[in-house]
Amino acid sequence: MYRFLLTPRWWGINLFAALAIPFCLFMGSWQLSRFEARAAFHQEQQQYATAAEREPAKPLNEMVPVDQRTTGRLAEATGTYEDQLLVPDRRLDGRDGFYVLTLLRTGDGKALPVVRGWHPGDARTADAPPPPKGEVTVTGALQAPENRRTEGALAGGLPDGQIGIISAAALVNVVPYDVHNAWITLVESPAGLRPVPPAVAQNSGLDLKAFQNLGYTGEWFVFAGFVVFMWFRLFRREVETQRDLALGLPPDGPTLTPALVPAASTAAAAAAATGPGPGSVPGPSGGAPSASDPASGPSGAPLRPGT
Repeated sequence: MYRFLLTPRWWGINLFAALAIPFCLFMGSWQLSRFEARAAFHQEQQQYATAAEREPAKPLNEMVPVDQRTTGRLAEATGTYEDQLLVPDRRLDGRDGFYVLTLLRTGDGKALPVVRGWHPGDARTADAPPPPKGEVTVTGALQAPENRRTEGALAGGLPDGQIGIISAAALVNVVPYDVHNAWITLVESPAGLRPVPPAVAQNSGLDLKAFQNLGYTGEWFVFAGFVVFMWFRLFRREVETQRDLALGLPPDGPTLTPALVPAASTAAAAAAATGPGPGSVPGPSGGAPSASDPASGPSGAPLRPGT
C-alpha cells in the first residue's frame, strides 16, 4: 500500500520535508541563541554599571577605542580646554535644552570631546558658562560616538558654534586638530549646568531587536511544525486514495454504492422475465403492440380472413 512513496512525486515531497524541517529548526535555534546572548549581555552590562559606580576611574588611553564593554565606564583625562561648541535640541527630564561640549587637548595631541553638562533653553540665545583655563583633570563616563540614529542628532544646517552629532567624523570638519572617536560626560558639572546621564551601549539590552529575535524563533518553529503537518496530511490522503482504488472505487467517488448495483440488476432481470403486463399490446419492434398495427383489430386481436 505504501509503494507510492517510491514514486517521483513523493520523492520530491520527502526531499523537501527532509530539508525544510532541519532548516527551520536550525534558524529557530539560531534566533533563540541571539535573544539569549542579548539577554546575557544586558545582565552583564547592568553588573558593569553597578561595578563602575564603585570602581575608580581609569586613564583614557586604557579605555579607548570605546566598545560595548567600556561604554559607561569612568575615564580620566588631563589637558587644557580649547574650543567650545553647543549641541542643540537635547532634552533632559522632558525639558528642551542643549549640551555644552568642550574639547580637551590631551597629552597625545588629540582632543577629547567633553560634555560638561546640559543647559535649558535655546542654544541660539542662551549663554553657556565658559570652560576653566589652564590644565585640568576631568572624570566622566565614556561614551561611544553618536550617529544619525541617535536621539536628538542633527545632520547639518546649524550656525557656527553648534554641532548636531558628537563624533570624530563631525568634529574633524570644525576643529583643526585630531579628535578621539569617543566622548565623556562629566560626573560633576560646573555651576549652571546639569550632568548628562550616560547612555547605554547600542545593541546591548533587551530592546526591540531582542524581542524580534524571540518572535522569529517562534515563527521558525511554527514553520517546521507546519511542514510536518502537511506531510502527514498528504500521506493520509494518498493512503485513502490507494485503498479506494484497491476496492474498485474511482478516486472521485462512485455514482452508485456497491449495495445498490446488484439490487438494480436484479430488478431489471425480474422485469424482463415477467413480460408485458395486462392490457399491453406488443409493438412493431417486438415490444407491446400498438393500436395502429394493421394486423390487429380494434381490441388488439388478430384479424381473420374475410373480416
